[in-house]
Amino acid sequence: MPEILINEPMSRHTTFHIGGPADFLLMPESGNQLADALRVADNWGIKSYVIGKGSNLLVRDKGIRGLVIKIGEKMALHAIEGNAIRAQAGMSLVKLCRIAQEAGLSGLEFACGIPGTVGGGVAMNAGAYGGELSDVLEGAFVFEHGETSYRSARELECGYRTTAVLRRGGIILETRFNLRRDDPEAIARRMAEYDAQRMEKQPITERSAGSTFKRPEGRFAGALIDECGLRGARVNGASVSVKHAGFIINDRGATADDVLSLIELVKTKVFEKHGVMLELEVRVLGEE
Repeated sequence: MPEILINEPMSRHTTFHIGGPADFLLMPESGNQLADALRVADNWGIKSYVIGKGSNLLVRDKGIRGLVIKIGEKMALHAIEGNAIRAQAGMSLVKLCRIAQEAGLSGLEFACGIPGTVGGGVAMNAGAYGGELSDVLEGAFVFEHGETSYRSARELECGYRTTAVLRRGGIILETRFNLRRDDPEAIARRMAEYDAQRMEKQPITERSAGSTFKRPEGRFAGALIDECGLRGARVNGASVSVKHAGFIINDRGATADDVLSLIELVKTKVFEKHGVMLELEVRVLGEE
């Protein structure tokens, strides 16, 4: 049976460790359970939201009215098929990369430090260090408009931090990646190099939702923010990371309002100085 929690604090389910309670939080064990829950919620007129590990998510302080469906470890099976890996949406990207490395399958090294799930990562076409999941994605099973169907990577219309599924509100259930054979030790060395770069340049030990803003075309959000003198800028418990200005962190018990106020401050200052309107990469949910 799927686990259902009532009035569950969303601060327990986001990497920001911020967020008021959700009326109901369901953790399904299969795509069928997820689909059934969505249909019941729709029939009863209950709003529903689907999340993964909450690594790219800010939940407002008043919480979420309705049903939150968390795709996580209960939906994290995988199978290796030649040079391909099938993985359910709830598997963490970090674990998927390790599985690929141990099997001598290369192509996912760039994603070894991305803290989200496979489903969430594919839905937003997550990437790092010049690579994106769409580079190695064959396709995915998607739940959309009440039905489950297989979509090729091309049909998913992957772009920079977006896909057709994300734009239309669909849900990734299972994925398939085409990789290439390589020496497991060589793959491990490349992953270690990426991990070392992240440790040096990003505040990975802090509470955050990852990169706060999308990269403007031809520019870098962190550099634009830094050039405005905003490194270390603070609104109560939230601050712009002194290690990487592209990250807003919760270092003093921040509320969602603190983070949102700091986001607006950063966007305003960057636009005033550079004429660039930063676009949020972080998803914001909850009652205003």
